Amino acid sequence: MCGIAGLWSPFNYDHDNDKYVHQMSAQLLHRGPDGRGFHIDANEGIAMAHTRLSIIDLDTGNQPIHDRYARLTLTANGEFYDYKRIRGLLAADGFDFVTKSDSEIALKLYRKHGLGFVDYLRGEFAFSLFDAANQQLILVRDRFGIRPLFYHLTDETVYYGSEIKSLLAHPHVPRKISAKSQLHQMMQVMVPGDTLFENIHALKPGHMLIIRQNNNRLEVEEKCYWDADFPHDGEHAPRTDEAHIEAVREALIESVALRLEADVPVACYLSGGIDSCSILGMASSIQQSPVKAFTISFDDTRYDEAAIATEMADRCGADQDILNVSAPDLYGQHFEKAIWHSERTFYNTLGVAKMLMSRHVTDHQFKVVITGEGSDEFFGGYAPFKRDMFIHDPSYHSEQMDAQLQASNQVFSGSVLAEKTVSHPAFEDLMGFTPSWIQPWMLVLEQVRPLLSETFLEELGDYDPVNAIAHSLDKTKLDGRHPLDKAQYTWIKTMLEGQILSWGGDRVDMANSLESRPAFLDHHVTELAATLPPHVRIRNGVEKWVLREAMKHLLPEVLYQREKFAFMAPPAHTDQQKTQAINALLDKHLSPERIAQTGMLNPKAFKKLLEDYRTSSDHTLQTRQDIILNHAIGLHAIDDMFLQHSVAGGFR
Repeated sequence: MCGIAGLWSPFNYDHDNDKYVHQMSAQLLHRGPDGRGFHIDANEGIAMAHTRLSIIDLDTGNQPIHDRYARLTLTANGEFYDYKRIRGLLAADGFDFVTKSDSEIALKLYRKHGLGFVDYLRGEFAFSLFDAANQQLILVRDRFGIRPLFYHLTDETVYYGSEIKSLLAHPHVPRKISAKSQLHQMMQVMVPGDTLFENIHALKPGHMLIIRQNNNRLEVEEKCYWDADFPHDGEHAPRTDEAHIEAVREALIESVALRLEADVPVACYLSGGIDSCSILGMASSIQQSPVKAFTISFDDTRYDEAAIATEMADRCGADQDILNVSAPDLYGQHFEKAIWHSERTFYNTLGVAKMLMSRHVTDHQFKVVITGEGSDEFFGGYAPFKRDMFIHDPSYHSEQMDAQLQASNQVFSGSVLAEKTVSHPAFEDLMGFTPSWIQPWMLVLEQVRPLLSETFLEELGDYDPVNAIAHSLDKTKLDGRHPLDKAQYTWIKTMLEGQILSWGGDRVDMANSLESRPAFLDHHVTELAATLPPHVRIRNGVEKWVLREAMKHLLPEVLYQREKFAFMAPPAHTDQQKTQAINALLDKHLSPERIAQTGMLNPKAFKKLLEDYRTSSDHTLQTRQDIILNHAIGLHAIDDMFLQHSVAGGFR
């Protein structure tokens, strides 16, 4: 895993780009501290940079990698799994390799299959491939957006990088924050492909960008090469329960085994959830030596899962390490550093805790961890998915189960589940109902709008962020699908990449040079999971039923029986020390002077929000206000870090 940056300017190459691409790569040293490499050719107008985190082929795997015969150059961030088998097949087909790295297979597959080469790649990756012979630059991102990749386009130049800060290190890339994106981040949910910065885009998951020369300007083609595809309702795989269970078990064992492949030690993240416990159980069965397992423990028993994680570690003989995270750890400079690396805001300080964990893991000399992200998305694990089953599937309709769900998730009221039903016509038209997962964020938006300044509201005009989110989704992937599949698909296309895999994944892990490998997001696993009938994913109110059964003999009984518990850091209002810590950030970033300077918020309305927040005893209301405060602090911190001061400062 690494960082990549670069540009292609074939018509009027600025020779200062040689210097600028070094500046761009310098912003990514946390992603790749083990080495830097460059390919700069002014005649072709190409400048490519790579910062390396050495995990596979420690001796000869430096990048960029060249195929001199075909005039191809590659810089890659991530991992291609099953690469040894693929390399063997390609070698037998006559292709010569100059390294033993996994990345080189992309060059040979491209030579053999053209743009169809992405279909043969398995793993998490974002890469650039320059084809000098055909004068085209290809940018590719993995199927789920596990690895980030951003770009800025003009008629004559394309700039790209693993992180936005690497783009902003080039003086020709504009540095302006989008008002619409600020509103999206205040409510939590982004439009796929958008970022906080105007004219800086995220390459969408499962997409490639093909940039070619055409009449002295760049021609850009965006191509979707993969998307989650649920069967039409009633057309799911007709296996027996036993066959479903066995198929899931086999697919997951293969995925974990592939992710244990590395030339450095591999550890596991371990919470008290079924997902990470299953990963640890499988890894412990496959690996010869005890697996190192890293657990976060919070100082609030309502949110802490360390005891169950320890039971799992003991069961499979893992070497567990527990990081105790206390209230002051989640705020102050740690909060700001997580914002800097995430390049967006977050509603909960879980991302801060995970950043502290990634530092702890690398301090223990590990570069790779296997994680449990993606299981809830494809096996029906989240509480809002269950709620949509109970409400919108006539065969599952149960007001009693819905009431029980609300009661068992009371601690998460205001964030995970909405306390009342809200709807939006765009989602009603798109899929027949408004998914439960977006309803809490719609309620956040209700409270955010009155806080905005008149100037900011004038700039937004009649813009409706919920409408924009709904219209970004592919209706053909929703028509005729079961309500559970609709709920899962809409979450996968928005929150998975925009939250789980960004400020909850890659960005805070790679802040400390740690590669995370989510085994549930192997596309062979997810394509299987999509074929499972809804009642196999959620049965009699039990989420992830088929996964529980597949992993039954690896899990402690208490975990096998346990309802899904959201992994979340305690909100600020739940503890006096946390309240004091967030107050310090509010004083720094949301003083009347800073509010006036940025111009987003109405000072009087925001002051009233703070007064209500500090006097309320309503947990749901305070949780929602916690969310708003976290986002507001984050946006003002980003303005300070990226606009008011040089991006080159940052956090090292």
